[in-house]
Amino acid sequence: MDDKHKNTISKFLSLVLRHKPETIGLHLDINGWADIEELISKSALHRQVFSKEELREMVLTNDKQRFGFNEDATMIRANQGHSISIELNLETKIPPEVLYHGTVAKFLDSIKAGGLKKMQRQHVHLSKDRETAVKVGNRRGDAIVLSVNIGQMHRDGLSFFLSENGVWLTDNVPAEYIDLNEGTL
Repeated sequence: MDDKHKNTISKFLSLVLRHKPETIGLHLDINGWADIEELISKSALHRQVFSKEELREMVLTNDKQRFGFNEDATMIRANQGHSISIELNLETKIPPEVLYHGTVAKFLDSIKAGGLKKMQRQHVHLSKDRETAVKVGNRRGDAIVLSVNIGQMHRDGLSFFLSENGVWLTDNVPAEYIDLNEGTL
């Protein structure tokens, strides 16, 4: 399968597994799992055609590991990034001292005033390395990477989760934990 087709499938799966399953009439259970057979058949009715093998290849080779299969590979779900209410059953984890958040200049005033907020998603997303945060920020323009003092947040009682694909999640990041001086690249 070529990269263009993989990218098309990935974007489509992001839409139906993270944000709008109703677009194709797809049923997600409370934990965000969708039946693969239902996904493939309902996707085809909406001109998004792919086989089980192509779906498997896209999931296993996706550089961001956005999606995962259940143990017997009959169900699929997005690992994080949902704007719909689902329960990922993530356990709280002790985070590293510093994590990173990629953004762009137009959001800095809002971040300075109110910190990082989950907005329409279930969590704020944080990266373990600057390189990943750069990629995230670059999706919206010239990336600005913010360092976040996660260790102190954790010591102050805030909770953190680690998604299946290594993205750190939390409910919000108050501005006082963000190093706004390190932000430029």
